[in-house]
Amino acid sequence: MTPPKDGEPDNSSRSRDNIATLDESTLERLGKERPQSFSGVWPEVAFCFSIVMSQILAEYYISGSNVLLPSLIEELDFPAAAAIWPSTSLSLAVTSTLLIFGRLTDMFGGYAIYVAGAGWLTISSILCGVSQSWLMLVICRALQGLALAAFLPSGVMILGKTYRPGPRKNFVFSLYGACAALGFFVGIFFSGLCSQYLTWRWYFFIGAILSAITTLSSIFYVPRDYKETRAHGASMDWAGCALSVSGTVLFVFAIAHSSYAPQQWRTPYIPVCLVLGVVLLATMTYVEGWVIKNPLLPGDIFAVKYMKPLAIALLFLYGSLGVFLLYVVLYMSEFMGATPFQMVAWTVPMALGGLILCCIGGLIFHRVSGTILLIISCLGYIGSGLFFAVIPPGGNYWAFVFPAMICGTIGIDISFNLANIFITTNMPKAKQGLAGALINCTLHMGIAVMLGFADIVHSETAYLGMRESYKAVFWYQTGLAIFGLLVVIFFVRIHEAKSDLTVDEREALAADAQARSSTACPDEV
Repeated sequence: MTPPKDGEPDNSSRSRDNIATLDESTLERLGKERPQSFSGVWPEVAFCFSIVMSQILAEYYISGSNVLLPSLIEELDFPAAAAIWPSTSLSLAVTSTLLIFGRLTDMFGGYAIYVAGAGWLTISSILCGVSQSWLMLVICRALQGLALAAFLPSGVMILGKTYRPGPRKNFVFSLYGACAALGFFVGIFFSGLCSQYLTWRWYFFIGAILSAITTLSSIFYVPRDYKETRAHGASMDWAGCALSVSGTVLFVFAIAHSSYAPQQWRTPYIPVCLVLGVVLLATMTYVEGWVIKNPLLPGDIFAVKYMKPLAIALLFLYGSLGVFLLYVVLYMSEFMGATPFQMVAWTVPMALGGLILCCIGGLIFHRVSGTILLIISCLGYIGSGLFFAVIPPGGNYWAFVFPAMICGTIGIDISFNLANIFITTNMPKAKQGLAGALINCTLHMGIAVMLGFADIVHSETAYLGMRESYKAVFWYQTGLAIFGLLVVIFFVRIHEAKSDLTVDEREALAADAQARSSTACPDEV
């Protein structure tokens, strides 16, 4: 920072003095106020719409493709071993590039990466809709994954930088999390509509229209932050990029494809890819931790208290969610005879529950211990799998499916919202992109890896019959959620999300106190 010239006031000192005078009531008021970057209520509403659409579109493209799969296999002549790749290619592209786009966000700002991601999602969605072969569709789905990988961390960064800790931030992040369940419902709705009355291509064309609307809204209402972000001087870690992408792709591919390989795990390329993936990821850990000065995933993010056990718990909880979203659709279709539109109706509680929890979360997150809320979330994950694990033949909707959907929305909405608030509140503005990347990397890595193991469970228990094999998968999902609960109970402590100073403000006060201490005369010290 340039020192003030003679006769000029020291604005930095004045700013730190102003920060120091903020009492609890003032912080509470600031935490409820609309950010100064918005001139009124409608610009803020348009801004929030632009950002939450990233969640809706991400879940739209994850959930809906499962319902479309029978139509895709029939029309594009998918080989049996390639049937998982319309979904897996998207998740794999997202998982392997999230950290890279998180760093790009910290380099160039949330606005540029977010708008670029929205625009690219529009283009790649159109390419999916005009695909003429199964291979072209799989490649275009991976291109969609790149768009989502740009979308998600930049969206979290923008929200984290725009809102200071307090009730207003809690509410906006609750709304953002609720849109995951809403996007799941929207994806199921339009895939069911297109499967039954139109063609699978319109599912992607509708997604392209929604993406184009989001792009236009973002251009006009998301604050521009290029100059501010470039001032932080962040740079790319190319070694981390190469190791993270290659290691993640090989590792996830080996697990996800093992059940579909000609000889499963005995197929030579499966263990080879797994070992290479592990070696590359281990090399990345060493290089990032002890060699590179600007690592893609800095170790100081895990220096935040309880960050490590929280990340481990979320990995298992989000993995449980991925298993639930896929196998519930398959079970309802194959064993309960649900048509696409029936599945739409049956998943309504997830969407409505998410919106209700959004409103409740904004009111209670700053009043109730985060640990208690996270435990409730874990119980929701457990319940979502348990109801399907014990459902008897001919089990009805209201006794089993309805409570499972309620538990599912309790699980994902509370945990996702708390994770977003906790991580963004504990990271400075210069690393908000990294915070968004870590959250979503945990989410998609958990889904990709745990879903791969779910396919292994399904394959290895096939001798029990299809229905019992599915129930074994739901028991596996329940076990993942129970493990996440135990980690939370024994190792995670999160306080209420109250109004507070930002990390940057606390660092400014600490630096000022240190400077004054060093310049004070001995008697004063």
